[in-house]
Amino acid sequence: MAQKVVVIGSGAREHALVRALARGAPRGGSREVVAIPGNVGMAREARCVPAAATAEALAAAALWEEPDLVVVGPEAPLAEGLADRLAHERIPCFGPTAAAARIEASKAFAKEVMARAGVPTARAAVFDDVRKAKAYATGPCVVKLDGLAAGKGVIVCDDAEAAHRAIDELWQAAAGGTAPVRLLVEEKLYGPELSVIALTDGEAIVPLAPARDHKRLQDGDRGPNTGGMGAMSPPRDATPELIDEVVRTILRPTVRELASREMPFRGALYAGLILTERGPRVLEFNCRLGDPEAQAILIRLRSDPLPLFLAAARGELGRPEVAWDPRPAVAVVIAAAGYPGTPRSGDVISGIDQVEQSDDLWVLHAGTKIKEGKLVTAGGRLLTVAALGSDAAQARSRVYDAASRLRIEGAQMRRDIAAGEVR
Repeated sequence: MAQKVVVIGSGAREHALVRALARGAPRGGSREVVAIPGNVGMAREARCVPAAATAEALAAAALWEEPDLVVVGPEAPLAEGLADRLAHERIPCFGPTAAAARIEASKAFAKEVMARAGVPTARAAVFDDVRKAKAYATGPCVVKLDGLAAGKGVIVCDDAEAAHRAIDELWQAAAGGTAPVRLLVEEKLYGPELSVIALTDGEAIVPLAPARDHKRLQDGDRGPNTGGMGAMSPPRDATPELIDEVVRTILRPTVRELASREMPFRGALYAGLILTERGPRVLEFNCRLGDPEAQAILIRLRSDPLPLFLAAARGELGRPEVAWDPRPAVAVVIAAAGYPGTPRSGDVISGIDQVEQSDDLWVLHAGTKIKEGKLVTAGGRLLTVAALGSDAAQARSRVYDAASRLRIEGAQMRRDIAAGEVR
């Protein structure tokens, strides 16, 4: 039976989705993967269809394809109602409605849901006044923009002075938009972070392999927050018992609370956690697969993702068996000069042809394009290199060996992704 699946997005996460979906095609069957709008890397593995980044334009392009399933990578079109538009035309969508996507689109809404559901999280207060926010921020805290900020609307502050600067910075960054500005000032928690992403159809919950993201730009978790500079899966401290606790105390209550509000969540529910001495606490929820966590997770997935995603979209997830490669994976992001501020564009990217890709090693495109016959930089995060290894040390060795072959003037790359797993 012929199958057609559309992947929405243009980053390395979506490239990983395209590759995983193409790899999962059953023997003897046919599967067409279409990427909207895709990128130059995906164009080698899927048919790419250009479209504007609005939910309306993406929905129109997807509907034209008459797919069996639409898989949405980024959060913005979900928050704008892409899944709602597809549902109106009876096209299954792996991704939540705009109402359910508020779990990411509004941090204040997420806090309200967690409070109602009894989900453990950091204490926080919401402000629409700079002076009141500064009066509340009297010590170490985390300052967050209420809305979507591409992973960069969060500043961790060690003292009140830093918090006041962060409040001014985020307020000014958001003040030019059309929506009212709201900030959260949140209790600063301590401990290692962990990403637990689960497939859900609004009732059943199937956790994927856990991962650990590295958000800061520089080695040693220094520098500004970014959209993510690398990830590994699975971290040693993410035991089966811990994942069971996360499902029981965090994911299940959240899914039930959203369903009780008549906004069932269907798709990938991402819980960004911090493992405190008192147990796991939620730092954030996302309404989609993480980036770069998806790159480290999907390279390990041995089950065909299409029936899993389709069952979640249709409300028929149940309790499927999901097969994983037991080997750990490490994913490293290569970013442009100037990222996460103003990334430099137009630098030539060379060396990709020297990297021998396989099921064990992926080079995934994000901010790249072809100009005058050459591959050049065209965004902030440019490429993700992901590799499997017999242990974390070998996975790190393989991924950094491959990354070292890629030559991009001024490019930035952390050298310590998953180093703690080796030590």
